[in-house]
Amino acid sequence: MYRYDEYDRALVFERVAQFRDQVERFIAGDLSEEEFLPLRLQNGLYLQKHAYMLRVAIPYGTLGAQQLRTLASIARDYDRGYGHFTTRQNMQFNWIELQQVPDILQRLAEVDMHAIQTSGNCVRNITTEAFAGVAADELLDPRPLAEILRQWSTINPEFLFLPRKFKIAICSAHQDRAAIMMHDIGLYLYPDTDGQMLLRVLVGGGLGRTPILGLQIRDGLSWQHLLSYVEAVLRVYNRHGRRDNKYKARIKILVKALGIEAFSREVEEEWQHLRDGPAQLTTDEYQRVAAAFVPPPYQALPDTDLDYGTQMADSPAFARWVTRNVQPHKVPGYSSVVLSTKPGIAAPPGDVTAAQMDAVAQWAEQFGFGEIRIAHEQNIVLPDVPKARLHALWSLACAQGLGSANVGLLTDIIACPGGDFCALANAKSIPIAQAIQQRFDNLDYLHDLGDISLNISGCINACGHHHIGNIGILGVDKNGSEWYQITLGGAQGKASALGKVIGPAFSAAQVPDVISRLIATYVRYRESDEPFIDTVQRIGLEPFKERVYGAMVQPA
Repeated sequence: MYRYDEYDRALVFERVAQFRDQVERFIAGDLSEEEFLPLRLQNGLYLQKHAYMLRVAIPYGTLGAQQLRTLASIARDYDRGYGHFTTRQNMQFNWIELQQVPDILQRLAEVDMHAIQTSGNCVRNITTEAFAGVAADELLDPRPLAEILRQWSTINPEFLFLPRKFKIAICSAHQDRAAIMMHDIGLYLYPDTDGQMLLRVLVGGGLGRTPILGLQIRDGLSWQHLLSYVEAVLRVYNRHGRRDNKYKARIKILVKALGIEAFSREVEEEWQHLRDGPAQLTTDEYQRVAAAFVPPPYQALPDTDLDYGTQMADSPAFARWVTRNVQPHKVPGYSSVVLSTKPGIAAPPGDVTAAQMDAVAQWAEQFGFGEIRIAHEQNIVLPDVPKARLHALWSLACAQGLGSANVGLLTDIIACPGGDFCALANAKSIPIAQAIQQRFDNLDYLHDLGDISLNISGCINACGHHHIGNIGILGVDKNGSEWYQITLGGAQGKASALGKVIGPAFSAAQVPDVISRLIATYVRYRESDEPFIDTVQRIGLEPFKERVYGAMVQPA
């Protein structure tokens, strides 16, 4: 994984000192709330319902064992003993006192971490899939280009005050696990016939108030032009994006207003002034960054292991966990393990305690090479675990509440913090998630149902990605009461789709019954082992709507 150099560290420590002075001046009354607002947002600090929330950057979802231990120490010393992993592979602390923030940032800086550009109208955390570099179906390793984008976009003065926040994702595998179609810029990295790196560029994706899937504006772009082409897109957006209405300020609105052809022409014209210029990447620069992502010292292991096979046969619970939570690795004898942060009613989705963070850091060193990944589904990934040691890891994970065998199943719920914390939320997300998890607590039944994604957002901003859940739940306000709108048919990946609203919203008490009736409809109509999303696409929404609305008290 990438290690910060002297330039990175100088920037981060100078930002800490700068913000310490700004906090002191604000507390002393020398800065107004209006003046302080953009300064704290530049450092990932939000004022929420009950306290300040600090969002810590985890670039492309990768961190080391010591960095995770530092997050654990912050949770223990400055928060309430836990942190929350987000859908952008960051960590949020929800109970922060303002005067302590500079000390927290100092502690982060000492392990090459920060909160820069985790908020504000700028280029946010660059994301990629949690299995980058190790996935069996990977074409090329996207991490070096993700890191180059991180370096280029951090404190880039031209793009610190965009019309609205801006999100970039990159992937390079047969299966898109980075959800690139829902980003402002989505990049798909692939090799040509000679093995040279090329990029497919999508723009204008995003969820929120106006969900839109990204559209392709270029294919076959040489990797050397990555920065200049992204810069051209950002310049067009910065020049033409709306600043009079924040609800219409995202690039997706601009692309829709201009049309993809006109927007593409604008970008190509802008790019002619940038291509082959100072932003063009060189092989030396790429190799400098890529040297940080060389494979760890893997052992020569057999792809099959007798003890592992025996453990699978002797323990159905372990075998079930392997089926759902263990992913194929490109190196024989190794696997990638997903540690579920979705234990049901025991904890909200994405929440991890300080003790769990310390345990995961230890496991990363004990079973792998000290590296941890955060998935945008809010789970934790250990990327390099020998198959022969999976059973030992599973036992430890179960003891720490991180061993739920539910990855990809109905209870692997993506959820924002919702109305329990967020000042923007219309409704609570966490109680809804836990009520559904309690209703569907039979793992045998969940495994029989197979892959079903259920995503919950507490407001139209869609931080829970409800639009691309097979089942989506959106919290809405009706005359001061919390109600929940249901969508069906969303999907992520190369076959991304936006869910459609099935009808009027439901009360919180009705939601578990609604989900039960949706699942019952699926069970009735599915063919053989047909996945939920395929059944929805085949039969349409009407059978689901009839089962839900015909059997329940008509909602308001």
